[in-house]
Amino acid sequence: MNTKVVNYSLAAIILFLLLIFVYLFIPFNTTEFNLSPDSALLIANSSAESNDELQFYPNMRFPSPDISYRIENCSVQREKDMNDAFEIIEEKTVLSFYAVKYGEEIKVTCNDTIIIEGNLFTAGEGGPVNVSIIGEFYVIESGKILLLKDSNCKTPNVALHELLHVLGFDHSEDSDSIMYEISECEQTMGYDIIDRINKIYSVPTQPDLVFENASALMHGQYLNIAYSIRNNGLKYSGISIIKILANEKEIQEIEIPAIEMGEGIQGYMINIFVKQIGIEEIEFIIENDFEELHKLNNRIYFSEIKK
Repeated sequence: MNTKVVNYSLAAIILFLLLIFVYLFIPFNTTEFNLSPDSALLIANSSAESNDELQFYPNMRFPSPDISYRIENCSVQREKDMNDAFEIIEEKTVLSFYAVKYGEEIKVTCNDTIIIEGNLFTAGEGGPVNVSIIGEFYVIESGKILLLKDSNCKTPNVALHELLHVLGFDHSEDSDSIMYEISECEQTMGYDIIDRINKIYSVPTQPDLVFENASALMHGQYLNIAYSIRNNGLKYSGISIIKILANEKEIQEIEIPAIEMGEGIQGYMINIFVKQIGIEEIEFIIENDFEELHKLNNRIYFSEIKK
């Protein structure tokens, strides 16, 4: 065989392989991706918006319907009033309360000092102390109650009034309501309060991982991604995995750590090699083995921007 022919054939093969290498591994073109409209609707909205008349803010609740408390420096009568108030709420709603020695969510203290506001004696004070906006809820992390006066009624109206403040309920303009700003023995806890508590706490204490932001960009056959994920649920999450798909084929897995309630993480990866040619869709999926409030917001899509 002619040596020149062999050399030309070998050179052609080398050139072909070189062109393939250049095409695959050296980025000439850039492909931009837009978040699909359906996915954009799922991107986390960190504000709970709603008009509310019963509560200080809409959807105020503790993370769990099982709420811890500690009573200190109270007389026997005031401690009984407070425990009776806990029992009344437990009987009428899905909430339950349990005593702890430390790390309480509700701290109850008493004081014999008389506080006068205008011409009225203040019988007690109470309310949430730490509140965070997490997803659709204003989550109460802790609250305090100060009982200044024994109850003279069959029902511990003062303690019940302050406990409802801690649970996020504001004063009422209805003089027959337990939440009226001036306490009377005949006042009662209306069904509107009971129904609101049961409705808010019907949402289970679960995490909810959601994409706050994400982006995807390709240079040749290399993909660059960035993402931020937030736990918009009512409990810390477990360890999860982000799966990256290109044209419905998985190309990368990223492990993400457990995320505390209301907190988030950010991450990015560059130069992820993609074997497929002509990528039109990129997909991010959060996968895990625990229950979440919502699973629909665990998946978002990006579509190629056509030029």
